[in-house]
Parts: sequence; C-alpha cells; structure tokens
Amino acid sequence: MNILGIETSCDETGIAIYNEQQGIVAQALYSQIELHAEYGGVVPELASRDHIRKTALLTDQVLQQSGLSSREIDAVAFTQGPGLIGALLVGATFGRSLAYSWGCPAVAVHHMEGHLLAPLLEDDKPDFPFVALLVSGGHSMLVDVKALGDYTILGESIDDAAGEAFDKTAKLMGLGYPGGPRLAKLAEQGRPGVHRFPRPMTDRPGLDFSFSGLKTFAANTLRSCDGSEQALADIAHAFQDAVIDTLMIKCRRALEQTGYQRLVVAGGVSANQQLRSGLAQLMKKRRGKVFYPRPEFCTDNGAMIAYAGYCRFKNGDRETLSINARPRWPLNELKQ
Repeated sequence: MNILGIETSCDETGIAIYNEQQGIVAQALYSQIELHAEYGGVVPELASRDHIRKTALLTDQVLQQSGLSSREIDAVAFTQGPGLIGALLVGATFGRSLAYSWGCPAVAVHHMEGHLLAPLLEDDKPDFPFVALLVSGGHSMLVDVKALGDYTILGESIDDAAGEAFDKTAKLMGLGYPGGPRLAKLAEQGRPGVHRFPRPMTDRPGLDFSFSGLKTFAANTLRSCDGSEQALADIAHAFQDAVIDTLMIKCRRALEQTGYQRLVVAGGVSANQQLRSGLAQLMKKRRGKVFYPRPEFCTDNGAMIAYAGYCRFKNGDRETLSINARPRWPLNELKQ
C-alpha cells in the first residue's frame, strides 16, 4: 500500500510517499524562507502562490524518485488544517483533485496529528499511551495520547506559542528570519546568570502555556543593554533558558498527572538541542524515555502527512468530493 502525502499548511511545500512495508520511500521539501525573509515573516498570499507553483512539480519529482506510477498510489492524503487558509486550500484542492483523477480515495489529515505521529516513523518508536509535547511556530500543547485519535489536550498556549515567541524575540534583536534557530545559536555564546527571565505560569497549577510576556520582558531588557553582540547573546541565553525550563516543568507535571513513562516531543522547536538535553535528563531521572522524530521530520514535511494519512486510511477515513480547509481545527475533535 502506498500513500501520497501533501503538506502546504504554511511556508513549506512537502510531498512524500509512505509504503506500508518500507516506510517513506520518497520525499521532497521546498522551503519558502528566502521568499519571506525580506518581510521578516510569512506573507500568506505569497505563501499560497508559491505552493501553487511547487506542489505539482514536487509530486512529479517524488513519483520519479520512488519509481511508482499514479496507478500504484492507493490514496492521497493532504493537510486540511490547521494553518493558513490560502495555503491549506492549495493542498486540499490539489490533493482532492489528484485523488479524483487517479481514481483513488482522498484522506484529510490534521497537521498537528501529523507532528504527533512523526516519531512513529522511526525504528525506535513509542507504544501507546504517552504524553506528547507539540511545540512549533503556531502551537504549544501537551496531549494525553491513549491511542490513535484518542487525544485529550492537557494544556496549550493561551497566547504566543513557544516557536512564535522565539521568532518574535529574534526579530526584536534584529536576527532576521527565521529567527528561532538563529536565537538558539546566539544563546550558545551567552553567559549564564547575567539575566533572569520569568518562567510564565509555573507558579500556579495547570498545564497551559503563555510566552507573550517573555517577549515583552526581552524587549524591556534590550532597551537597557548596550546592544553589543555579547549583550545580545546574554539576553538570548536567558530567554531560551526561560522557555526550555517552562516546557520542562510542564512536561514533568503532565507525566506526574498521567503516570506515563513515555514522552513524545515533536514540532519545529523539538529540534532545539537544549530542550532535547533537558528532557533526556528529566526522563532519565523518572526512569522513562523520550522519543523524537529525526531532525528533518521536526519541521513541516510531507512524510508526516503521508504516514498520518496511512493511519487514517487504515481507519476507514475518506473525504467526500467537496474541498474543505480548516484553518482552526481542535486536535481533540478527531475521531478515534
């Protein structure tokens, strides 16, 4: 069985094919970073237009790479949401039309379920149940994952997500776009203890996140520094420490609340090395284990959509002929 996956939720066009026996047999990814860099962030209309230019080309590339013909594709999976409405409509329109022309079913995939299931593409994969920390540019949430589709949201961001806070703070520091990875790199040169940023919402019960205040705290700290490279590095270090500590505190609470010994971490921020190191220590102390997707599957990609589409296809999910996109789509609305 071969499932073609299409990811167009934001600023990356990802196409991949998942085979039931072999796993991912072909994939291609195009990033729009250069397109949006001069604007300091994603411009939705430009993102949509670029998806239109790239989706069909990458699909042809992946088919050639895999050696498969359209007749050998059993279903086409596409990201239905959440994400930018225009970008989602490109993938939904192309995916649904492609499935119709090839005479195979179409399967709609939830973007965050794709991230959540990405670690299952690895040889060392977690068994259910587990706690999932999903951290990306648009989402930060903790999920009790009992089975495929059986998700209970334990906590989520009430304002800026972790990745969004990284990018906005990096922009304040003049680090360019995308700012998150650049801020993390600069933080390596920072000196511990120079600044102490708050750990938001850790002094009260609960598992929700709030990172917008850290951005404001960083802005105020920037105004009082001399603007040197070392001063910026010190602020980056303190900011990253605060975000990582907050994520770790909430993960520990979620594990204590559920009693689970397995933690899955996915999404773009899951590639952060300080976060990985901290969570590895946390799980070692708890005699548990943490699971990640490989770095190339941390950010948006077609492979995670192809795999999630395969799981949904096996579950009997099928799309009608109508073309739908859901820019807002709560994860806990998915059926088991």
